[in-house]
Amino acid sequence: IRPDNLVSHGLIVFRCLLANSKRAVMYDATGYGPVFEDQPVDTIYPEESPEAKITMSCRARANPPATYTWRLNSRNIDQDEDNHYTLVGGNLVISNPIKNKHVGKYTCKATNDYGTVVSREAAVQFGYLDFFSSEEREAVYVKEGQGAVLLCAPPPHYPDELSFRWILNEFPVFIPLDKRRFISQTTGNLFISKVDSSDSGNYSCFVSSASIAKSVFSKFIPLVPLAERPIRKYPADIKVKFPDTFALVGQNITLECFALGNPIPQIRWRKMDGELPANHEVSMAGAHLQLYHVQYEDEGTYECEALNSKGKDWHRARVSVEAFPEWTESISSTERDISSDYTMSCEASGKPKPHVHWLKNGYPFRGLTFEDSGMYQCRAENRHGVVYADAELRVIGELNSLSDYAWLRPMQCCILEIICFVSFIRMLIWEDGSLEILNVTRADEGRYTCFAENDRGKANSTGFLSITEATKITLAPSNADVTAGESASMQCAASHDSTLDITFVWTMDGRSIDFDRDGSHYERNPNGGSSGELIIKNTQLNHSGRYTCTAQTPVDNVSASADLVVRGPPGPPGGVRVEEIRNKSVRLIWSSGADNHSPISKYTVQCRDWFSKEDWRDATTSPPDVEGNAETATVVDLFPWTEYEFRVIATNTLGTGDPSSPSPKVTTLEAVPVVAPSDIGGGGGTSKELTITWTPVQPQYYYGRNFGYIIAFKPHDVYEWMKVTVADPEAKHYVHKDSSIPASTEFQVKVKAFNIKGEGPYSLTAVIYSAQDVPSEAPTSVEARALSATEAIVWWLPVTQHTVEGYQVRYWMKVEDREASSQRVVVSSRENQTRLENMRPNSPYLIEVRAYNAAGYGPPSHHFQIYTKKAQLFDFCFPPAPSRPPKIISKKLKGTSVNIAWEHVEPLANESTIDGYKVLYRKAGLSTGLLYTTGKRSIDLPMPRDGDCVVEVRAYSEGGDGAVAQVRISGKHQSKPLHPFYMTVDSTKDPPSILNDCRLH
Repeated sequence: IRPDNLVSHGLIVFRCLLANSKRAVMYDATGYGPVFEDQPVDTIYPEESPEAKITMSCRARANPPATYTWRLNSRNIDQDEDNHYTLVGGNLVISNPIKNKHVGKYTCKATNDYGTVVSREAAVQFGYLDFFSSEEREAVYVKEGQGAVLLCAPPPHYPDELSFRWILNEFPVFIPLDKRRFISQTTGNLFISKVDSSDSGNYSCFVSSASIAKSVFSKFIPLVPLAERPIRKYPADIKVKFPDTFALVGQNITLECFALGNPIPQIRWRKMDGELPANHEVSMAGAHLQLYHVQYEDEGTYECEALNSKGKDWHRARVSVEAFPEWTESISSTERDISSDYTMSCEASGKPKPHVHWLKNGYPFRGLTFEDSGMYQCRAENRHGVVYADAELRVIGELNSLSDYAWLRPMQCCILEIICFVSFIRMLIWEDGSLEILNVTRADEGRYTCFAENDRGKANSTGFLSITEATKITLAPSNADVTAGESASMQCAASHDSTLDITFVWTMDGRSIDFDRDGSHYERNPNGGSSGELIIKNTQLNHSGRYTCTAQTPVDNVSASADLVVRGPPGPPGGVRVEEIRNKSVRLIWSSGADNHSPISKYTVQCRDWFSKEDWRDATTSPPDVEGNAETATVVDLFPWTEYEFRVIATNTLGTGDPSSPSPKVTTLEAVPVVAPSDIGGGGGTSKELTITWTPVQPQYYYGRNFGYIIAFKPHDVYEWMKVTVADPEAKHYVHKDSSIPASTEFQVKVKAFNIKGEGPYSLTAVIYSAQDVPSEAPTSVEARALSATEAIVWWLPVTQHTVEGYQVRYWMKVEDREASSQRVVVSSRENQTRLENMRPNSPYLIEVRAYNAAGYGPPSHHFQIYTKKAQLFDFCFPPAPSRPPKIISKKLKGTSVNIAWEHVEPLANESTIDGYKVLYRKAGLSTGLLYTTGKRSIDLPMPRDGDCVVEVRAYSEGGDGAVAQVRISGKHQSKPLHPFYMTVDSTKDPPSILNDCRLH
């Protein structure tokens, strides 16, 4: 009897369990069931193997020794029916295997007196690698600077795992790989990002299969680089794109990415949702991203970016991490009594979640009887494989049975009378000796003794029965319905025996709530006592479920349950895919996600294309409003020949949910371009040329391959249009050269786009003019005068031709014929004078002026000769002028004036002492203005009313004027250009008003 039982009012069962000292064991103590030591493995048999047999291993440890049988594709193998099979020990030998007869999945069974175990499945496949086709490969012609792809096209083979190299001209000369050349180990193709003349040669793809130890190579492919000068540059263009990849935990994987382009693109990798894993390595000049010993946290979207100075390209794909089944809880051999309860527990982890099946001696089982003794196997399986756990169960029985039972209550002396009396009222004795008391009351409390007797003797056992008040739920939880983010309360109160402690345990869908771990959402009623109220704070969608409150004492427990419904925005739709792809539309299909207890009212479809990169935008659909019961929609108003991704978002009355995962990328079909180039213009250029310019069409409007432009132009008085084709989609201008084109002639011009599907509309017709001729007149009345030992001023009468854009002034020392090293000053056509600087003192100079325009320079004026002044620089009495300019240290606004400050110039040892500073205040674009002299190191100048002014500061000494420092001052408004003037101002007096608004010649 179980001693000191504590029960509540109600039903009670005492179980009297006796064991005889004689126990008959049904098994040899030294025997045991089979345990595998060697199991078959997947085997690839080379079709050309010189060893004409396959051996599948199977060996089990067992006592007595095991016997073996084999199955192929779940059917028993009969060696008598197929003489290719031989059993050697437990191993299965297949002699002279035949492909269509012996391919399949094999399992081994090991059996002895204690039971049977089944091995894991092992596949037999035939490996092969055919030869390449004997047809000649066509030559590949590529312009230098462009990228090239040589296709391998490996022959039929099994298994898929191959390695690739490329031969150059002869075996065994293999091409080296670097940042310019790459071989994809997925396709075998050879990629050259930028072809140069050294790449000329014959190439052969060399393919190897490690599984069958065989290699083959293709016919040679001639690669012919075509010389092009100058070599053009191209933006990065990714040609090797790693696909969506599945990896198993612990595996190593390699992602490939390589781009063509000139300059050679640089490859960069990143993980979109975090840092690259610590166990990564970038190799092959960036073309390989290798992830070692992959873990679940490595899952995510990876991006490779290729970029050069001409542009960049990018590609993304997802790495999904799954796992082979692995035991987290296994089984072990054991012995159990007959009719007892026994739980065998197996638990396996893996991704996808493994399915667990049970086998007994190789077959399903149920119950626990003598016949339940045997070999048990737990089998966990997902799409990546199967694992087994084995254990032996022995069921033990009792040989001697009891013959008589009796129970004694307190204060009772006649056992037999009591037994008869209670058996027919409230107390029953079961066949196994247990005493059952119905409708227990306080009067039943006391000490009970069980007496047992058989032909071998007598025995008894005593225990005490205590009676307590039953625990009852007095306030049960009620169903609740809340919106996500709100709080919910589940009431629970109970009455119980005052001598017992009570606790409240809450479960959600059968799982205990951990208040320590989930304290941010779950909280108990702080008052405690007989109340077990549960408060759920900031409810989330995953808090929906059935909540059970269990009031528990050391004697009994009672439970009550209620449902909590948390309503919220819908979950993300699933399975988004694209069908019926057209040039401007696609049909999208998806599966509804969870509505989270509020019906879905509508769906929003979003898309992003190659050009928008990260930016998702709402797509236009047909119908415009996608109802909540729909699982398909047509997306319209797409760009032709554009790569798109799509996602779907569900909305209900409680809000908008998370978006679905993006669909696989698709490219819309090609179409005729509909957008014409804009801003048609041109003109100018060299004589006898017609320059036509336009703004190129944006890439999203190419609508197809082989995009380019057709330029049509004609003189305004001619009917027929001349047309030329420009194949560069990024071209911005075209220059038509014709010696018969007259200067400044009116032309009409229009431009349209084309691609592989056809030609688009013309732009609006623009009027331009052919290039003008160089000015035919020379400036006249050129005169000049020296301002100092190093400066002069020159002026002239302007040329009357309207095509003049400006003037070039050249000056050089007359002695020693220094015209070839002349100095030059260029001014606009609005000016007819300029300052000449950096001249040598006391020297003769020749000066010439000529007009210019876009076509070139006109004839020169006559040469005008001047002499620079003899300033003290070369008197040999004074050292030279300061060679260093002042350093402008500040420009500060002071009301309507601006203060310019500079650092003092320290003359070098061989230079004259600084006497002061000259400050030239002039309009921007003019060479003359107001000249100040000062001994200070700052000056206040009036702010210009409009336009910009330039302040020039230089030190001066007896040796002459020093180097110049400049600073620009911006006015409020742009004004008409001022006519140049020259004057000297005493810096000790206020600047004259003429500086603010001077229109003097």
